[in-house]
Amino acid sequence: MCGIIGYIGKRNAVSVILEGLKRLEYRGYDSAGIAFFSDKGIEIRRCTGKIRELASMLESENPSSSTAIGHTRWATHGRPSEENAHPHRSNSIVLVHNGIIENYLDLKERMIEKGYEFKSETDTEVLCHLIEEYTKRYPFEQAVREALKEVKGSYALVIVKEDEPAKIVGARKDSPLVVGLGEGEFFLASDVPAFLNYSRNVIFLDDGEMAVLTYKGLMITEPDNTPARKDVKSVPWSLSMAEKGGYRHFMLKEIYEQPRAIGDTLRGRLYPERGAVNFDEFGFGIDELKKVKKIFIVACGTSYHAALTGKYMIEELARTPTEVDIASEFRYRRPLVKSGDLMIAITQSGETADTLAAQREAKRLGARILSICNVVGSTSSREADAVFYTHSGPEIGVASTKAFTAQIVALYLFAIGLGKTKGVISENISRELLKELLMLPGKVEKALAIDEDIRRIAEGFFKARGFLYLGRGINYPIALEGALKLKEISYIHAEGYPAGEMKHGPIALIDEELPVIVLAPMDNLHKKIISNIQEVKSRGGRVISITNDSDSEIFRTSDKCILVPNTNSYLTPVLMAIAVQLLAYYVGVLRGCDVDQPRNLAKSVTVE
Repeated sequence: MCGIIGYIGKRNAVSVILEGLKRLEYRGYDSAGIAFFSDKGIEIRRCTGKIRELASMLESENPSSSTAIGHTRWATHGRPSEENAHPHRSNSIVLVHNGIIENYLDLKERMIEKGYEFKSETDTEVLCHLIEEYTKRYPFEQAVREALKEVKGSYALVIVKEDEPAKIVGARKDSPLVVGLGEGEFFLASDVPAFLNYSRNVIFLDDGEMAVLTYKGLMITEPDNTPARKDVKSVPWSLSMAEKGGYRHFMLKEIYEQPRAIGDTLRGRLYPERGAVNFDEFGFGIDELKKVKKIFIVACGTSYHAALTGKYMIEELARTPTEVDIASEFRYRRPLVKSGDLMIAITQSGETADTLAAQREAKRLGARILSICNVVGSTSSREADAVFYTHSGPEIGVASTKAFTAQIVALYLFAIGLGKTKGVISENISRELLKELLMLPGKVEKALAIDEDIRRIAEGFFKARGFLYLGRGINYPIALEGALKLKEISYIHAEGYPAGEMKHGPIALIDEELPVIVLAPMDNLHKKIISNIQEVKSRGGRVISITNDSDSEIFRTSDKCILVPNTNSYLTPVLMAIAVQLLAYYVGVLRGCDVDQPRNLAKSVTVE
């Protein structure tokens, strides 16, 4: 999943696609490809690496076409390789795809029974064969619509058919797709910057809609095939803003990149059909991991909150004792680390001085070191015994967002893999846990859809003198993270607290002037958290609850409610994090703060 662009019109479509792909490079990718019409039919060129390598492949051919589609890919299903790169083909059908097909294994088995041969490791290829199968009974557009009725998961699709060179079909569900309108030409892309230098007039497709582009015009239809009423919007972006992906701030862009960042963290690292984690990606052998008796995790700031979340996962799923330390405190407390213990050092930059110092001290005491890091070749990754790169892409905003959720996903994978290795969880349980993980990017997309609701809530509370964040269990670290984000971005004092501890001190602060953010998912502590909300309300406090159950008593007892999608208890913190990030962002913006570069803060703290 990454960047998509399609073009039909009067220009050389090959040049338009290559230029568009370059403008989507900020999204990150490991391979690229293009499909274009020639007198031979549809021709496909793909390669691993950068767009310039794809352009170099085409340079000697100098192809010209009026219709083409292109894609940049970060691998999710299948390793980065030429055969796994998009576009994919099945006889007459060629397509590119962003998203994850959750039921691809079932569909793949059915297509194999029908005689289709799979040439890649991707979930995307099954869509080609499925649509091709339906073209035996239906016209092109209807075949796409009928095929998608069988698909579970998320997708942005741009599709061409070899015997219909004057047509492009696009469809979306839980993954963005936008139409660009020019004079006698049309574009389909995952993001506006792909065609911004040609057109600023756009139509954003909604879930279930289909767009059909021809030389003569554009048709957009609803899921029931009736014409959709769509407004054309003019995008007033400058080129410098386009570098931010069209977002006002890098922070908001990076919040919205989290579905992709999570997908990137998953790529090549799990085998859902057999409920297995690819432990080669963690750099340790199975026999070595079986011997681990105790785990230490060290981190700073936001990464520390990811570490606390990971402790819950590792202890529950792998039943291995786990201690979490703020890195700056670790080496000064004479930690009881011994040979055979494992330390996990979590750092976005890989250069955080306190984390490096803790990592080195643990190594001196005989522990093995695993670095969970985002920057390839960083000091932490070089000095560790093993490294797990999150691949969340460059994070420019000082306040970490996408790196945080990618770290949680990395820890979730580690906990499942360790639990299965130690025989704590069965293959069936592991398979279910990984299945839920594959659905997470789509659920994060849905959580981002509440953006406007959170902005309105922020308008009613941005002048508050302080905030209290409450959470229980695995969501307590998200209360800490929510408070940290608000402090960083808006300069409002905020405090995160275990909800059960509120009565032992913070309850003295409760009045109508102190908003209380309560993380209240439907879990085994749900009734407890309702009691905590009632304690706040009985003292005149104002409650903003974040929950995943629209039927809960939470909606009746809270002043405001934010509803996020439902998932298992281990991944709920990721969806809760989206909500607290957006709330901090909008409060900061409403207060006129520089949310990308908050005062006194640095992206990578390289001093103790």
